[in-house]
Amino acid sequence: MAKKREAFTLGEVSVKAGTQESVKLPAARLYNDTPMELHVEVFHGTKPGPTLLVCAAIHGDELNGVEICRRLLSKINAKTLVGTLLVVPIINVFGFIQQSRYLPDRRDLNRCFPGSSKGALASRLAYLVSHQLVDRATHIIDLHTGAIHRDNLPQIRCDTDDEVMFAMANAFGAPVIMTSKNVTGSMRGYANSKGIPCILYEAGEALRFSEMSIKSGVKGVQNVMRYLEMIKGRITNKGSVNASRSYWVRSETDGLINIKLKLGERVNKGNILAYVVNPHGGETVALRAPTDGIIIGNSNIPVTNEGEALFHIAQFTGDEIEMVNDSLDDFMAEYA
Repeated sequence: MAKKREAFTLGEVSVKAGTQESVKLPAARLYNDTPMELHVEVFHGTKPGPTLLVCAAIHGDELNGVEICRRLLSKINAKTLVGTLLVVPIINVFGFIQQSRYLPDRRDLNRCFPGSSKGALASRLAYLVSHQLVDRATHIIDLHTGAIHRDNLPQIRCDTDDEVMFAMANAFGAPVIMTSKNVTGSMRGYANSKGIPCILYEAGEALRFSEMSIKSGVKGVQNVMRYLEMIKGRITNKGSVNASRSYWVRSETDGLINIKLKLGERVNKGNILAYVVNPHGGETVALRAPTDGIIIGNSNIPVTNEGEALFHIAQFTGDEIEMVNDSLDDFMAEYA
């Protein structure tokens, strides 16, 4: 007779094999002594396997990942799961309440890892996440969006030189994979320093829901779980292409922006991306693409100052740009 799998303990809660439990980890208190808690949904499978952490809203105004996590919960059955799944829809509970990227002291939580049990609020919260969640995981998917007023095409960012992370990124199935080295103080940087592969999904805009970003994110997480053999099924995606590099095109003058090309469109060197116009009439300045590529990010504010970043363009080799173009067509047909 096979030995029954041991329970998974998180905080003061013991989760039996084949069950799901909601665990609340004490995080801090508000000024009025109201407790703030980190909500973790634990799915503890009947068979041993990877421990996957899926988390969102480390920046409190990035909401697409919250909805991805919420939808994911209804698609997982602990009785048939291999390994353990930890889902944290909201890490930065303070920023989420205030609809802010930051914590109340204006610190960026994703620059405070691994944190300290005796530090400031951001450091203490980072310490809790590091030692209760990150250190317990074997693999991590960190869900993000673009900053406020900036929209991102669904994309995966990771160290593509790492074999496991690159395989997770390919399995996820976002149309573009961006080579991204670790940022000091980030959760991904801390995880990678501990030998825990962590990929970052970027899609959409802060404080906005994007159905395309959410649907592709839910499917992407499930694809990674299939790659890790946590759930059954075939990996289904439209293919991903690794960008060789990316850069921002900045405004050459001040004024209003009349955008001519949108997110996900292919550009050729010299194509007009937008016109920057004087609100009182007069001179019009054409903003052109410096190289061939794909628009993977853009500003949504129709006013600009000279030097502001307006378009994020990813570059690919000759053959790869055709592949990503086809992949984007298929991706948009399915999700947009």
